[in-house]
Amino acid sequence: MIIFAKTDIGKTRSENQDRFRIHQFDDDSGIAVVCDGMGGTKGGGVASEIASNAVYERLSLSFREGMEPRAIKSLLISAITAANALVYDKSRESDENRGMGTTCVAALVHKGLCCIASVGDSRAYILNESGIKQITNDHTVVQLLKSRGMIGDDEAKLNAMKNVITRAVGVEPEVEADYFEFEVSPGSVLLICTDGLTNYCADELLYAKAYKAPLEEAAAELIEYANAHGGKDNITVALMAI
Repeated sequence: MIIFAKTDIGKTRSENQDRFRIHQFDDDSGIAVVCDGMGGTKGGGVASEIASNAVYERLSLSFREGMEPRAIKSLLISAITAANALVYDKSRESDENRGMGTTCVAALVHKGLCCIASVGDSRAYILNESGIKQITNDHTVVQLLKSRGMIGDDEAKLNAMKNVITRAVGVEPEVEADYFEFEVSPGSVLLICTDGLTNYCADELLYAKAYKAPLEEAAAELIEYANAHGGKDNITVALMAI
C-alpha cells in the first residue's frame, strides 16, 4: 500500500479551506481523511482543521490490527460524530464562525477491506481493472432532485444549486454519516477528493490520470488540470494504491 495526498489553493480563492490527513499503519492498512470547509471568512478553514484532526486522531489512536468490520464501522462513525460536536461547539463561540461546517470523507483500508464514512459532497472513488466507480453519495440539493427524478444528469451539471450541500459536519448538533464497506483487490486505487477537482474532471479523466500512475504524479496532474480549466475552488486529492 502507498498513500499520497496533495492540496492546492486554486486560482481564485484567497485561502485554502481544504484539509487532509493520511497515515499508513503497515503494508496493508492505512487511513485518509479529506475535508472541505465552508462558512464565514475564515470559518471554513477552522471547521475543516478541527474535523480533519479530530477524525484522524481518533482513527489513528483507536485502530488495532485485526479489528472486525463492525468495529471499524463504529470507529469511523464515532470519529465523525465527535468531529461534528467539536465543530458545532466552536461555531457557537463567535458570530464570525457561526454556521461554519465542513464536508468529510474518512477511509480506513485494512487487509483488503475498504471502509468509508462520508458527509457532504467530497467524494471517494474506487479505480480498478473494471473502471472507475463513485462510492460516496453527494449530499447536495441537485443530487436530491436527481434521486427524485426531477432533473437528469445533463441538467444537474449546469444547475446553479449543484454545490449547495444538504448535510455537513458541524452545522447542526448532530449529523448522520453515510457508511460504505467493500472488498478491494490488489492493484486497486482509492481516490478521495474535494469538489474543487470533480467540478472540472469527469470520471473518465480521473481514471486516465490516476489508475496505474505514480501517485504523486497523478495528484499533481489532476490539480494542474482543474486549475487550467478554471481553478475556482480549493483542490485536494488523496490517493491510496492498494
